[in-house]
Parts: sequence; structure tokens; C-alpha cells
Amino acid sequence: MGEISTTTVAATGLEVQGIAFPAVTTPPGSSKAHFLGGAGVRGLKIEDKFIAFTAIAIYLENDAVKTLADKWRGKGAEEYSDSMDFFRDIYAGPFEKFTKVVMLLPLTGDQYTEKVSEKCVAYWKAIGIYTDAEAAAIKKFKEVFKSQSFPPGSSILFTHSPTGSLTIAFSKDASIPEIGAAVIENKALTQAILESIIGEHGVSPAAKQSLALRLSEILNKVEDVESKVPTKNSTLHDFGGDAK
Repeated sequence: MGEISTTTVAATGLEVQGIAFPAVTTPPGSSKAHFLGGAGVRGLKIEDKFIAFTAIAIYLENDAVKTLADKWRGKGAEEYSDSMDFFRDIYAGPFEKFTKVVMLLPLTGDQYTEKVSEKCVAYWKAIGIYTDAEAAAIKKFKEVFKSQSFPPGSSILFTHSPTGSLTIAFSKDASIPEIGAAVIENKALTQAILESIIGEHGVSPAAKQSLALRLSEILNKVEDVESKVPTKNSTLHDFGGDAK
């Protein structure tokens, strides 16, 4: 397969439960613009009624397109949705990701970190990677959220660096701060936050479906530079012209 051309992503915005997510944004602690990969609701069915807790958006930096297209272009949204490898290539990919979690119901910082931390630690222990470094990262993670409360409309913001830095920021409205409230240097935690949303047991199937659908459309528009380069046996006809 040839080299993938540099792509400027023409993404569109989305609205989830009345929350508008713009097509492009720059996350806290980053200088790079990120496009909206997908968005969806997180909730639970309680007594036959679906209760929505949060609206979640996942943004990717433009370099993600080149990385993902080489393996995934040419496939359909259903194939993406059914493949854990596809979502793993996103949350573990060598490019920046940005996750915005907007509250639909009130939540405290302790309530948020309790479940996330519990799942992360259990998973790390199960696969044998829970060390003092992960324990320290979870401790700092809880401390960052301890004094926080999140009324409806407020946001928790995560910038996931491929180097293993997790920038955490908070917003009381739709604005995105330039600087985070804290940075945690731990690759396992950086990946686990996004994996908890779009991984095999991710809490937002709707966000996963949205990612699969939108990225299938984006990746299948990416051109292969090699296929556009004339060879000695090519004619103008091969490139839309007349051979004379």
C-alpha cells in the first residue's frame, strides 16, 4: 500500500441530548486542532426507562487519519463497530485524543473517580500491569477530582497524549480552557480513561457507534498518494485526460 496523503478533515458537529459538540476544537494543554470523531450518550436502563447521565465526545488530531487509514480504509462502519482492534487502535494510537464528558445529571468528583478507579485497578491487576506507578497515578487522579462538583452542563476534559500524559481540565460551561488543572504522567491511565468509554466493555455504545460511522466515512475518502503517481506505463487516460 502506498503513502497516505496528508488530510485536512472536513468533520461536522454533533448534538447529543441537547449538548452541541463543535466539529473542531483545541484541547487543554495542546496546540493541535482536533476533529470530532464521534459522540454519544452514557446512561442506564432503570425500570424500563433509559436515564442519560452524560454526553461524551471523542476528538482526534488530524494525524490520526493517516495512521488509521493505512489499516482501516476500505472497510464499512459495521466492520469497525464489530472490531475491538479498531477501537484499540484509537485509544492506544500514536496520536492525541481529546475526550469531553458533559454532565446531564449532577455528579460529584468522588462519585466519578470511584467507579473509574475501581475498574482501572481491577483490569490492571487482571492483566498483571498494576505497579506502584499505577497506584500513584490513581491516587493523584482521585486527588484532582476530590473538591470538584459537576452540575448539569459542566464538563470533565481529558487530553490523552501518545507519550503517556493525561491532562485533566474542568469547565462549568461549553468553553474549553487552554491549560489543564493537572497532568498525570502514566500511560496505562491515559489509555484506560478512553478505553473505559469505547473499549470492549465501554460505557457508551452510542459513542462507539458514532465513531465507527463517522470514521468509516472519513477514512474511506483518504487517497493513496502512490496510486496517483504516474508510472512509465501510465497514460493520460489513466488520470482523467486524453492520450494522444
